[in-house]
Amino acid sequence: MTRTFVTLTEIKAARAVIAPHILRTPAVPSASLTERMGLPVHLKLEHRQITGAFKLRGALNALNSLSPDERQRGVVTASTGNHGRALAYASGLQSIRSVICMSNLVPGNKVDEIRKLGAEIRIVGTSQDEAQEEVEKIVARDGLVMVPPFDDPAIVAGQGTIGLEIVEDVPDVETVLVPLSGGGLIAGIAAAIKGLKPKTRIIGISMQNGAAMAASLKAGHPVSVVERQSLADSLGGGIGLSNNVTFGMVRALVDEVVLLSEEEIAAGIVHAYAQEREIIEGAAAVGIGALLAGKIRLQGTVIALLSGRNIDMDQHRRIVAGYQAGETMPCPA
Repeated sequence: MTRTFVTLTEIKAARAVIAPHILRTPAVPSASLTERMGLPVHLKLEHRQITGAFKLRGALNALNSLSPDERQRGVVTASTGNHGRALAYASGLQSIRSVICMSNLVPGNKVDEIRKLGAEIRIVGTSQDEAQEEVEKIVARDGLVMVPPFDDPAIVAGQGTIGLEIVEDVPDVETVLVPLSGGGLIAGIAAAIKGLKPKTRIIGISMQNGAAMAASLKAGHPVSVVERQSLADSLGGGIGLSNNVTFGMVRALVDEVVLLSEEEIAAGIVHAYAQEREIIEGAAAVGIGALLAGKIRLQGTVIALLSGRNIDMDQHRRIVAGYQAGETMPCPA
């Protein structure tokens, strides 16, 4: 199978396409983490993006690559929530029909937000793989165009625009902490940053509960994992056994992968709220969580990417209250 690597040139081209339609999110110093870690730590506030997560960048770039006929037919995708919301929003801007397939593990608040944007919703099974099977049925039956959540060059290039902004805003960055799921985000960021600053370390952070990319890297090829509930629900799902883009890029460009327990993810959520005054979802908290847990070999200026804020607020309150009460294991549900 031919493997595809997204280039720095493609990422720069994506920025020209999507710039009028997104927010250029800031990278801000974290006084609390800088003091605690003993070196400069910045937070890239991508959770402030229009749809509450980084996914809008890739979705906009992918829609731009469609032909007029494909736009007329409409688009379909499988999602753990944030990609579906981004695709629904981007499709609405261009009056394109969108169908979002999700499993029963996707939190209700994310499903509701997608529905509000006018997308058609299909809830199927208990895994991202089952949702993807529904996507393939819709493509075959109705002729819609599949827009993958991560394993697509246009998606990767769109997400990579975050890397361009990081280097421009914090030129002395030496270590970048990126949430890791299917790899679209970290592959794009790594391609951008390594293309501009080859010695910068790119570290992927995921959860211990079913991290498909980590398991695939360990095996040396894409593998399936059992999808389990996690506070970092956006990091769930497989990478696809026929993965054509992100697995190869992550293997080549990412320096290290770190896995967190549910308690460590929750600690990141609580720190972001109590010390940074930011409300973020579990997937966005993994960089902070890894720093707090001492799982990152510290080197130079660090940036932790806060990737999304689309957390159920009742769940957020339970996590914060649980830590205040001294509980050790917040409930993912």
